[in-house]
Amino acid sequence: MNNSYINANYDLLPGSYLFSTIAKKIKEYQGTHENADIVRLGIGDVTTPLIPEVIKAMHKAVDEMAVKGTFRGYGPEQGYDFVREAIVAGEYTSRGIEMDPDDIFVSDGSKCDVANIQELFTENVKIAIPDPVYPVYLDSNVMAGRAGVLQNDGHFSKVTYLASTAENNFQPDLPKNPVQMIYLCSPNNPTGTVLSRETLQKFVNYANENGAIILFDGAYNCYIQDESLPHSIFEIPGARTCAIEFRSFSKTAGFTGVRCAYTVIPHELSKLRSMWNRRQCTKFNGVSYVTQRAAEAIYSPVGWQQTKEVIAGYMRTAKVIREELSAAGYTVFGGEHAPYIWWKIPDGEKSFDFFDRLLATCEVVGTPGSGFGPCGEGYFRLTAFGDYERTKEALKRIKEKL
Repeated sequence: MNNSYINANYDLLPGSYLFSTIAKKIKEYQGTHENADIVRLGIGDVTTPLIPEVIKAMHKAVDEMAVKGTFRGYGPEQGYDFVREAIVAGEYTSRGIEMDPDDIFVSDGSKCDVANIQELFTENVKIAIPDPVYPVYLDSNVMAGRAGVLQNDGHFSKVTYLASTAENNFQPDLPKNPVQMIYLCSPNNPTGTVLSRETLQKFVNYANENGAIILFDGAYNCYIQDESLPHSIFEIPGARTCAIEFRSFSKTAGFTGVRCAYTVIPHELSKLRSMWNRRQCTKFNGVSYVTQRAAEAIYSPVGWQQTKEVIAGYMRTAKVIREELSAAGYTVFGGEHAPYIWWKIPDGEKSFDFFDRLLATCEVVGTPGSGFGPCGEGYFRLTAFGDYERTKEALKRIKEKL
């Protein structure tokens, strides 16, 4: 095929996807260390099985699919009413937020939605992203031709970076250049920190005053332990006229292998809401009935209690990582309202070099901070999704061998 017909923006992406690079490094290590006993605290995949209430709902739904009168084929691309109503009641009404079930668009993952939402905007819009942050925000815009070229300092030439560092208490300043799309993530992946109500209000005011849209990733909101902290952008006055929110069941309820999430576009953003609906109807056939019944079950009284217990288990692991590393003299952030710990590594050592050293010395895997953006250099992300006892073993090795 003539390469001139291929989207050349893909050539601008830096190497392979972060987690593919990590997987390759682990495979290479295992190839030369036959008896390696690696503890994986890198990719944020869950390890706790689905809760009983979800399994019960899935079994019931599967049985319905075996009976002519209750069998279902294609469902609505936006999601069944029963799960949209359950989401509104469980996530928004419970926090005093008015939300119409028609504003909820059920999907098979927030990663997909966050990557696809940029299709609604022209190629020449200016974007701002937190630094460090989940790579998909940037990569999807590189693919779309909005990012410019990668410079020597690790920044793309057309992207406005919102530094989120210990120096500003992980509360980024407003964009210094005019932008029309602002990505925010709270609790933040990878730093595990939460944006304050004041910070979110500042960004909402900016967006409304400048005609910008906020794309708010709240995938880890259920891990916030302090109820006074904002769980949703829509707790902030004015957000309904400038914000879209992304939520996921992957980490909330262990759905990484089941696949279910949702995007919220308030009816105040009628044009974008209509466009997203059209996009989904054209490119997406909806989430399976069985999966949506499973998601609905999370919001039953029993289901929600079981879900909170799983989250509490992961936060117990986060606490032990944070406390053990701190006791060993390291500086760490996060782990209080999110399942991620942001570990400051020794001065001057590159995060990918630290990855190699940690693997070789302790056979422990984490994620190099530089993979999340230039401000992530000098840091390392650990997740609390691993087995509790295996995590304690990893910490023991770190304290004894590193």
